[in-house]
Amino acid sequence: MGETVNIGIIGCGKISDAYLKASKIFPNIEIVACADIMSEVAKKKAEEYGIEALSVDDLLKESSIEIVLNLTVPKAHAEVNLQSLHAGKHVHCEKPFALSRKEGLPVISLAQEKGLMVGCAPDTFLGGGHQTCRKMIDDGCIGKAVAGTAFMLSHGHEHWHPNPGFYYEKGGGPLFDMGPYYITALVNLLGPVNRVCSFSGKAFEERIATSEQLMGKVLPVETPTHVAGTLEFSSGALVTIIMSFDVWYHSTPPIEIHGEKRSLKVPDPNGFKGPVFINKEGEREWESVPLTHGYIDPMRVIGVADMAKAIRGNRKNRCSGELAYHVLDVMESLIESAEKGKFIDLKSTTERPAPLPLGLEGGELD
Repeated sequence: MGETVNIGIIGCGKISDAYLKASKIFPNIEIVACADIMSEVAKKKAEEYGIEALSVDDLLKESSIEIVLNLTVPKAHAEVNLQSLHAGKHVHCEKPFALSRKEGLPVISLAQEKGLMVGCAPDTFLGGGHQTCRKMIDDGCIGKAVAGTAFMLSHGHEHWHPNPGFYYEKGGGPLFDMGPYYITALVNLLGPVNRVCSFSGKAFEERIATSEQLMGKVLPVETPTHVAGTLEFSSGALVTIIMSFDVWYHSTPPIEIHGEKRSLKVPDPNGFKGPVFINKEGEREWESVPLTHGYIDPMRVIGVADMAKAIRGNRKNRCSGELAYHVLDVMESLIESAEKGKFIDLKSTTERPAPLPLGLEGGELD
């Protein structure tokens, strides 16, 4: 096979545009086809980007496609991942990896059995902002990390999203929607989580859509919309995490990591850039840190490009299935802790993904 890895997309919703546009930056990948259960949607997307529209079955049978990029709705992630692996394809999916450990574990097992790679978003931790923070922690700039905070607070999606209902169904909510960004970022910085405890609740039993498309539609709330917990990392660091769709306004930072020597302000994990701040040594004042790494523009395909590089280089992909499954385990354990009123020991672990090297030019990976 050549150096370039061919990719086929299953699921042609709005997020597919971000992948299709960013893929042009990486010479080692080429998106050649797309499929959707709504064939007209796939045809329109194919015409827009100059690729081939196929049925899902035909895409999975296409021998030239090595990676399936699974951009279906969350409840279909595990099923499509399994179909792709059974077809002999590597597969990278949007977050979350699955809606439960029960759904996600067979994907990991099948990939191992077939010697195929599985990966999952988010890949934002590979952006310049978070890679800078990773380097600072690895270089000992803050000393041993002992504590941290992670906050994602909003009032949900019913005010603007054209189809917000699934955000309030089981498997949705702020934790499964945005938690993958925050928890993946924390694991990249601090390593795996050992155990968790949490409280959860929901401010409203129903939400009323106010978007133009669904004005006045009643949306039942089936999942917690406010989760407050603590993550105990295997390294000993304790991180307070709050994920909420019940907050109108706030001024809390996305992530802060506090070490034995200094504190680090980490940028929004839903993006690739900075800013990054560290407190002036011995002072209660932040100072800006120049980014050490590139990839600060929207790059929601870098994880797929890294998988392609890993396939050709016979190494582990950074946005690995094991990482995504561990993040899923953390999220489900937070829900279980709140329901059962007790600490939950994690059933999984993972290695920190390898950091990106310094000095990469646009489109390069190693």
